[in-house]
Amino acid sequence: MASLTLDKLNVEKLTPEQVAEVAARLEQDEYDSIFDGLNDWHLLRAIAFSRPEMVENYMHLLDLEAYDES
Repeated sequence: MASLTLDKLNVEKLTPEQVAEVAARLEQDEYDSIFDGLNDWHLLRAIAFSRPEMVENYMHLLDLEAYDES
């Protein structure tokens, strides 16, 4: 299973369909290499920081939690 990497993509130009493909691969978790999965996770995380509206339905894949440091 091929993954997309940050150096090959401009996160700002990704379509909702491409984001859904990344999320689907992460859901299936059937990568040839653990690094392919990690690349997709980092890509989805980068999208979440720059275009949060694109990953609203996939936040559970990122395990991001708000921390209260007070």
